[in-house]
Amino acid sequence: MAFYQSVPMPLKRNTLIFILSLLIAAFTCLSFFIAQHPILGFDIKTSLFIQQYHADWLDKLMLAISFFGELPYSLLSVVIVAIIFYYQKYKREGIFISTVLLSGLIILGIKNVINRPRPTAFYVRLVEVNRFQSYPSGHVLSYTLFFGFLIILMNTLKDLPKLTKNIVTYLSAFLMITIAPSRIYLGAHWFTDTVGGFLLGLICLFPLCYFYFKKKKD
Repeated sequence: MAFYQSVPMPLKRNTLIFILSLLIAAFTCLSFFIAQHPILGFDIKTSLFIQQYHADWLDKLMLAISFFGELPYSLLSVVIVAIIFYYQKYKREGIFISTVLLSGLIILGIKNVINRPRPTAFYVRLVEVNRFQSYPSGHVLSYTLFFGFLIILMNTLKDLPKLTKNIVTYLSAFLMITIAPSRIYLGAHWFTDTVGGFLLGLICLFPLCYFYFKKKKD
């Protein structure tokens, strides 16, 4: 936070706007490209590379990593964590965490517009079968947004126990890093689906953090 406070406000604002603009441009270009090219040779090769080694224990591990992104558990996870923060004297944080649920509407809208089909058994090994469209990955979006915000909170709230901060930070980082490979391994998504989900997650994280820190400063 000391570094954050030492940087001139216009510079910080301009830098953040520039980064956000790049993320939006990258996501928009990727989305248009995927809409025109739903099946990519690169995606198929990436999936086959990740799936070349598989085992029952690895299937279970990858399913466990994806667990928090499955309905209704994804909704329950956000609600439970928001309630814990709210009743542990972090009401603002609890309210902001609950707004993560709005990302579900965003992802469904974009999925319907792009309308990319899921990977099929013709191309990859299917461990998990899903109902909705493939692009972008809702799991990667929700993990990036939810666990990313938790990491930011752990590094912002000074009166939390250090052990709690470390556990939440490392667990959140682990899930954020492993969710994309797990979705590809399970045959639930293409690589470009996960890239789109990650970009969209970062895009959604920007306004969430902006209003959180702006309101806190005011």
